[in-house]
Amino acid sequence: MAERKALLPFAALSATYFAHIGLFNSYLPLWLKDLGLGLLTISVLSSMQAVTRLFAPYVWGWLSDHTGERVRFLRWGAAVALLCASALWWSLSPVMLGVVLLVMFTHTSAMMPMSEAAMAHLVSLGGGFDARRYGRVRLWGSLGFMATVFVAGAWFEAQGMQSFATWTVLSLLAVWVSTLLMPNLKEAQPVHAQSVRVWAVVQRPEVRWFFIAAFFHVLSHMGLYVFFSLYLDALGYSKTMIGALWAVSVLVEIAWFFTQSRWLPRLPLTAWIVLCSAAMALRMGVTTVWADVLWVLLLAQALHALTFAAHHTACVALLSHHFPGRMRGRGQALYTVIAYGVPGVLGGFAGGVISEYWGLRTVFAVMTLCALLAMAAGWRMWRLTHPAAMQ
Repeated sequence: MAERKALLPFAALSATYFAHIGLFNSYLPLWLKDLGLGLLTISVLSSMQAVTRLFAPYVWGWLSDHTGERVRFLRWGAAVALLCASALWWSLSPVMLGVVLLVMFTHTSAMMPMSEAAMAHLVSLGGGFDARRYGRVRLWGSLGFMATVFVAGAWFEAQGMQSFATWTVLSLLAVWVSTLLMPNLKEAQPVHAQSVRVWAVVQRPEVRWFFIAAFFHVLSHMGLYVFFSLYLDALGYSKTMIGALWAVSVLVEIAWFFTQSRWLPRLPLTAWIVLCSAAMALRMGVTTVWADVLWVLLLAQALHALTFAAHHTACVALLSHHFPGRMRGRGQALYTVIAYGVPGVLGGFAGGVISEYWGLRTVFAVMTLCALLAMAAGWRMWRLTHPAAMQ
């Protein structure tokens, strides 16, 4: 009971943060379109979050590792992001809008890595990763995401996109309040020489291939994060149906997080990386060819249980293994930079150019190839960590 109570504040932050993400990431492109902006401008502004992931997570991770003040930085980031969001009520030029988004994302892009580093000792059992505890916390994030995707989709369908800024402010207000409820944990042990060991870990072949696999896997996901809503809108789907399709993917994600302790032990973590990337290639391929067939698209969205939920948990568990102790913050930050920052920038900008000249369907065809590259890198990592399996 005491352990469950200790996890509640982290579950609250997960729920409110991903409720904000569900709203903002899903409907920002449609709001920008409603403002009259072109596809290329929309892709650039939508990629601001990825731009901040190139530097912000590691800066925050370094600060939190060296000071132990993870919760204090979470509160600061939420407060500044809330202030930035209030500027969205004003009529801003694309340049000023980009500046506001840049500052806001700089203070939110590392919130989950810092939160997961702060609760690492609560989701471990006997020194190992406890998938059951982690899943029970993370599923609240999925519930929050699904709630805002579905409810906001219905609202925007009926009322239009004019209230998007208000929804954003309210969601970030909830995030800030949830950080105030968190225990003011501080890791007081000295850093010693561990600041050097982070790069020694990255130089291991299996860790390098892990980051390569994560890079291409999330790059493939960028087709969904940035262009999926626009793609469905162009195909004639209503905003309510777009929200429902996002909700389907989150429902299977919740089911996975709730039951993952039953499935994860059946394969090595590296084998899960390969399987999830194979599922991602199938999902992107189906979305490319049959997105206009609703029941096929529903099945493709159901693969989210593997392409995101299982893949994310496997990655977090591998990070916990390779970057223990006071390396946690920087390990999580490196993962955010390499697997989300760089792919986000590349996927957003390149996807904008591709969609402008060859159409949105071509974006998903390219993302299918990225998923196949992720599968190949994951296969190489699996061979390095389980050579006996290849004999």
